[in-house]
Amino acid sequence: MVEFRKEHAFKGRLVMVGFGTVGQGVLPLLLRHIEMQPQQIQIIAADDEGLSVAREYGVACEVMPMMPDNYKPWLEPRLAQRDFLLNLSVDVSSAALIELCREKGALYLDTCIEPWEGGYVDPSLPTAMRTNYALREAALALRRPGRSGPTAVLTHGANPGLVSHLVKQALLDVAADTGAEVPTPHTRADWARLAQVLGVKVIHIAERDTQVGKTRKRLGEFVNTWSVDAFVDEGFQPSELGWGTHERHFPVDAGRHERGSQAAIYLNRPGASTRVRSWAPLAGPFHGFLITHAESISIADHLTLGDCDNPEYRPTVHYAYHPCDDAVLSLHELAGRNWRLQERKRVLKDEIVSGIDELGVLLMGHAKGAYWYGSQLSIEQTRRLCPYNSATSLQVTAPVMAAAIWAMRNPARDVVEPDDLPFEEILALCRPYLGDVVGAYTDWTPLAGRAWLFDEDLDRDDPWQFKNFRVV
Repeated sequence: MVEFRKEHAFKGRLVMVGFGTVGQGVLPLLLRHIEMQPQQIQIIAADDEGLSVAREYGVACEVMPMMPDNYKPWLEPRLAQRDFLLNLSVDVSSAALIELCREKGALYLDTCIEPWEGGYVDPSLPTAMRTNYALREAALALRRPGRSGPTAVLTHGANPGLVSHLVKQALLDVAADTGAEVPTPHTRADWARLAQVLGVKVIHIAERDTQVGKTRKRLGEFVNTWSVDAFVDEGFQPSELGWGTHERHFPVDAGRHERGSQAAIYLNRPGASTRVRSWAPLAGPFHGFLITHAESISIADHLTLGDCDNPEYRPTVHYAYHPCDDAVLSLHELAGRNWRLQERKRVLKDEIVSGIDELGVLLMGHAKGAYWYGSQLSIEQTRRLCPYNSATSLQVTAPVMAAAIWAMRNPARDVVEPDDLPFEEILALCRPYLGDVVGAYTDWTPLAGRAWLFDEDLDRDDPWQFKNFRVV
């Protein structure tokens, strides 16, 4: 049983922009673990779907889609020094909201760096400008000299967010289990050196969702266990991955960026059409989608040693996502429609009858082969832990709650990423909501079991080489 302890007393106002799956799921967690009254919270939503949850908790809510020409008039009167803007919206510019919070002295947190509507799919923009790499660089450029502005936490949900902390714990686990004699990491360079010493070449964010609803997907419908709009948006973006120093074969349709950290590359194809091989303890080997996510870039960047243009060490990092089966069918139908979204959208939550979300990090290349560390959370566990959540959403909402508490405790840290936050503190706040948190070693590699049915041209001298294949 979870002890519902108040972790922090918050005296300001909390404005939540967006009240979809994550907003509905995080509200009870905020009121459970932060000492504040419902009257301190105001929700501004794009539509009235789900607002009955807010009213149940006595929270004021208004319907007003945020646009470039109205967000300031709406938000400015609602924000002051040490208030909090929790951005859980889709198609609302994160950079614009962060700048407004800077002007007002308010704290900020989001789960994804968003552009204004259309920014992900504008064909007039160069491919590189539609990447999470470009969005991240623009957000990090908002940092002030001296880094003493009001705290703005970027991209802190499950992934990106929680997984950056799982990587650090996984590195410590592998170090302990292999007898590596390395000092306790304290700095960014320390963590990168630890990963290098251990021989970690590749990190997958490996996720398999097996949740099933009472009613299966229908023709002309997109079904998912979290936001349909957000998933489709990121699926339409180019695939992106942190690019390791060990990689020797550059993908034929890949591109590099002209400026910035140089920690990642992009592929000239949508993530929703790019599949990769990965592994998780319960799922075993699976094919996931190489969906772009900010953690693929930030983890690779934070684990880089040396000059960014010619680094001494960096691992390859990418997301390998197998969503629930109905979401896979939805993506298949979406691709057949030439990426025109279905007429109907449905998010599975209350109607889920079984299944888990197995979300973790898979560290490969070290002395023990590969190590997966993460959360195995079932729908039954979820319903005992917190209302208005699926297993997928609770893995997001718990880190949102944890990072919000950290920001309230640390209100002058300027713009930060998950990798900048203290991993032990965040994991301690999240862990009661993650179900079974497990670590598992495996001898699986991306080449395991390959070429038995048809010949494949595989570079077998490096089993950790990036091996992806394209769905056409």
